[in-house]
Amino acid sequence: MFVPQPERSVVAVPPPGDGPGFWAGAPSAVSRDGWIYLAYRLRRPIGAGRGYAVQVARSADGERFEPLLTLTKEAMKTESLERPTLVVTPEGKWRLYLSCATYGTKHWRVEVIEADDPADFDPANARVVLPGDLKTGVKDPVIVHHGGVWHLWASCHPLEDPDEADQMVTDYATSPDGLEWSWHGTALDRRPGAWDSRGVRVSAVTFSGETVIAYYDGRASAAENYEERTGVAIGPDPSTLTATGTEPAAQSAHGGGGLRYLSVVPVRGGHRLYYELTGPGGAHDLRTEFRPA
Repeated sequence: MFVPQPERSVVAVPPPGDGPGFWAGAPSAVSRDGWIYLAYRLRRPIGAGRGYAVQVARSADGERFEPLLTLTKEAMKTESLERPTLVVTPEGKWRLYLSCATYGTKHWRVEVIEADDPADFDPANARVVLPGDLKTGVKDPVIVHHGGVWHLWASCHPLEDPDEADQMVTDYATSPDGLEWSWHGTALDRRPGAWDSRGVRVSAVTFSGETVIAYYDGRASAAENYEERTGVAIGPDPSTLTATGTEPAAQSAHGGGGLRYLSVVPVRGGHRLYYELTGPGGAHDLRTEFRPA
């Protein structure tokens, strides 16, 4: 398993400011042609910009990144940007899925941009692939191509009562092309009375033989929003995941314990983990650690 160990991590991308509300994180990593490509969200406090940009960057060593592209919330016509998802199709086409907040609402949608190179994503070519609806906001997709099928796990939020919109479950969908999706219900739900009773959001998925291993962000209350911790769930197939353990598998030693949005990517000699971690001053770093094979 790839449970984060923050004491082994280093900062890959620092936050854009000091103190609570300044975050660099929500990473999505791809390893290709000797490079690690990383898409991540940059955020300022509410009232000072929220999720104001998504950057795409690359690194030869997995720790030091050079930005290739910055997409602003203005370019995406959104009130805030959340976790992006970076993938490469079997044909070599790059895709960037973007979680976009609808102005003046609690609603979220997911748009996609395609390009031949990860430095060439053009907001003018974006199109909505996960629209959500009046009752549900959809964001933060995890997308894996496995067994000839595109698999997707997305964070879904109820919108009928704005005071309850922070709640979340993870629903599962499949697609033949990664663009047109068929939903198959809730894959991971909350556990009443547990540390993840308010919300669960799948952040990374690995297929291991006949078992699916998922890492997820969880919290017990609305007050813990933005400070989710990481848990582990397993299942016999991608649509049926069961949380394990009675405590988070990984968390920060600082603030509210936030350790979230885990992304795992294979590299030479092992794997690299990327995640968002709450620091001693309340800001969130984007951190990485190498896990030998």
